[in-house]
Amino acid sequence: MWPEETGELASELVERAILSEKIKGKPLVLHSDNGAPMKSYTLKERLEVLGVLSSYSRPRVSNDNPYSEAGFRTLKYRPGYPQDGFKTIEDAREWVCTFVDWYNTKHYHSGINFLTPSSRHNGQDKEIMRKRKELYESARKLHPQRFNKGIRKWEVPKAVALNPTDEIKELLENDVI
Repeated sequence: MWPEETGELASELVERAILSEKIKGKPLVLHSDNGAPMKSYTLKERLEVLGVLSSYSRPRVSNDNPYSEAGFRTLKYRPGYPQDGFKTIEDAREWVCTFVDWYNTKHYHSGINFLTPSSRHNGQDKEIMRKRKELYESARKLHPQRFNKGIRKWEVPKAVALNPTDEIKELLENDVI
């Protein structure tokens, strides 16, 4: 987090993220708003060197990136969010770091079947789901009356979508996407 937005800072951030995640050379698309830093020649050039395609939100469409919007909503409604802003940039950095840690390592996301993003990212998801399924199956044997509709589908989702249309829901349910 910096006191200003610039193409130089944006390009540095994107490059650091790509290198730390070891995804350089993989097919990547960076979807962003139409702000000056995101459309700067500095960032465009860095993305080209890194092999990343640019994608921009449609003008005057505030919900063009539902994943970011969902993240912002969670952030704004989190207990302790300072409604009157931050006194210093250090306060903002500290609060955001705490939020990001909670969001990624402690917050269970319904869209990924109640996993944390870090457990999904680190490959722990399959083992977590295996244990959940095992636990529910044993509970079902002990108390079959509580599970007359069966148990929840404890599987790692192959793909996720926010506010999916009925068509997308059907494709997800049939493992087409």
